[in-house]
Amino acid sequence: MILIGENIHIISKTVQNALLERNEEFILDLIKKQSHMDYIDLNVGPARGNLEGILAWLCNLVEKNTDLKISFDTTKLDEMRRGLEKSKNPQYCLLNSTSADLARLEVLTDLAADFGSNLIALTMNKEVGVPKSADDRLNLAFEIFEKCLEKGIANEKIFFDPLILPISVEQGQAKEALNTIQMIKQSFDPEVMTTVGLSNISNGSPNEIRPLINRVFAVLAYGAGLDSAIIDSFDFDLIDTIKLLKTKLPKNSTHELYLNLADMIRNFSEIEEISYDANDPKQVEIIKTARILLNKDVYTHSFRQIPLL
Repeated sequence: MILIGENIHIISKTVQNALLERNEEFILDLIKKQSHMDYIDLNVGPARGNLEGILAWLCNLVEKNTDLKISFDTTKLDEMRRGLEKSKNPQYCLLNSTSADLARLEVLTDLAADFGSNLIALTMNKEVGVPKSADDRLNLAFEIFEKCLEKGIANEKIFFDPLILPISVEQGQAKEALNTIQMIKQSFDPEVMTTVGLSNISNGSPNEIRPLINRVFAVLAYGAGLDSAIIDSFDFDLIDTIKLLKTKLPKNSTHELYLNLADMIRNFSEIEEISYDANDPKQVEIIKTARILLNKDVYTHSFRQIPLL
């Protein structure tokens, strides 16, 4: 799985101030701390006022000091172009992101085609927002794909994001996101790529259970065919779990449970068929979390304390 570090994000007040001040020491330290990722996501939002030109500045810091590939994440398209123009390897960059809305789709596909870059495509539009069903999300993916095809963008450069909503807000949408990933991976030949903003699944949940929810969803999504994820670069338990999914070399029974859950999704099996050690609190937590994400049990913030039936 391609890992994209999310820790340079304009929503963080500390990061925002450092960007506004062009605090090279602070930002460079944050970049280097994410050097174990494949990509670094540079989320600068609308890049207004003093942030104009920030992506070119960040691009220089990243490429001069690391081997990280860059995900340019901004709503300001001129800013994204300036970042691409600065990059030494724009063909490896990710453009984050387009939707199915024609105006933005036209410009982002032009940018991707002009620079040979990869494109993240959200399966949504302004008219309906995020569709409730996997079928409707897939239909938007087809619309986006047609425009990419028109511009000569290769399938392997298209990263569809099914958009995961917080489990604490719309529980059933976690399963729909998994269904969407599976349908997208089956619907294109050659295959397209898939990605998610992983932390979204646990937004609104208590901080102490967010890593668990993120980790178990990553396992299920990997089984569904997920190719990449924007993640917290400093969640090393999550990173180790993703490495396990790649290597398939379990060191203990908990690792085996993760692999079995991924295989369950891949093979369209049911969680009731999964064996686990009911006397192991860690394995019980994982099963409880998976059942919540698969919409088998009702989510509450205290779901870990509720006995399994």
